[in-house]
Amino acid sequence: MAGNVDSERALSYPIPGTAALEPPAEWAQLRQECPVARVTLPSGDGAALLTRYADVKQVLSDPRFTRQLNADGAARISANESGGVFNSSMADSLPQTGDGHQRWRRMVAKWFTARRMTALRPEIEAMADRLIDDMVARGAPADLKADLGFPLPVWVICNMLGVADSDRDKFAYWSDTLLNLTRYRQEEIDAAQAEFVAYMAAHVAAKRADPGADLLSELITATDAEGRGLTDGQLVATGQGLLVAGHETTANMISKMVAMLLSDRRRWEQLLADRTLVRTAVEEALRFDANPGFGMPRYISEEAEVSGTKLPAGTTVVCSMAAANRDATAFDGADEMDLGRNPNPHLAFGAGAHSCLGQALARTELQAVLDVLLRRLPTLELAVAVEDLNRVEGLAVGGLRELPVRW
Repeated sequence: MAGNVDSERALSYPIPGTAALEPPAEWAQLRQECPVARVTLPSGDGAALLTRYADVKQVLSDPRFTRQLNADGAARISANESGGVFNSSMADSLPQTGDGHQRWRRMVAKWFTARRMTALRPEIEAMADRLIDDMVARGAPADLKADLGFPLPVWVICNMLGVADSDRDKFAYWSDTLLNLTRYRQEEIDAAQAEFVAYMAAHVAAKRADPGADLLSELITATDAEGRGLTDGQLVATGQGLLVAGHETTANMISKMVAMLLSDRRRWEQLLADRTLVRTAVEEALRFDANPGFGMPRYISEEAEVSGTKLPAGTTVVCSMAAANRDATAFDGADEMDLGRNPNPHLAFGAGAHSCLGQALARTELQAVLDVLLRRLPTLELAVAVEDLNRVEGLAVGGLRELPVRW
């Protein structure tokens, strides 16, 4: 990468965290001293890392910074050729920029309105209750991630897509090959992705023959203002994308949120005393998350300037939304978890034209599961010391390996 981005020795990225729930010390240092930092990605390629709130928001909202990570000269994210989730057949099948992307978003977004998510909430709460019943029946200690955090979002997204919940182990493996930056050999990734595409193509064909009351059935017949529908390739990629994003991110966030709230008992007690704080507590957990994974990569094909630093054409930029969410210039008491924080303009779901399509669903699931846990298990507590919690390493999405709890 060109030398007019900070010329000091490049940091290895992702920056490892020393504790499961704490941010790396480097975040604060970079925000203060080196807001556009040289980093080396798992592939060995160089990129520029942004850690300030204003810079991350600027780049994510600027259409010149694109998701064209397969462009000539774009940095490869992971060591394998495919680049994982950031540069897969799924990413290739969907328009990543411009009018085509906006058209696709408009067609899919109809399913993710706040009103539709509110209507789903009673079903989500009922499923959370059933999963907690099973967890309580098995007895404490339990792994809240395995017993609740993972199966709940998988059930929700399978239900929305009309796919069999019994196939969730397959989805878990396929999404892991997309999201893991270091674990799999290229041939394993290629084989898993071919299976995933074949599965979803067969599912789309089955829905075309026999539609149901699900998102894919609706998208098969949906058209835009010009009367154009989605191609089979786009339908397959949409199904894949929603399955991966719809369970992996929220599953990890449920356990991280609960861990944050239980790591300081006063937080849990505050919510027990005032359930109206659930909505703002969820937003604050999203802002406060110090283990979100890789961040959002962008590629620019023309020269641009960020924080007074010139980025040459061909630069790959990594936006650390989590580091930006701890920026004291944007949030008072940025390093304190304030469950009543309002407003809370965090960047956990990104910003601009590519902000997370499923954020209303994620919020609904997180609020529902927290409400149910407070009602059902008020005595919930960590079954291990906070320092004994372990991060998932090497994934594009950050999480905890398990969340041992008792009640």
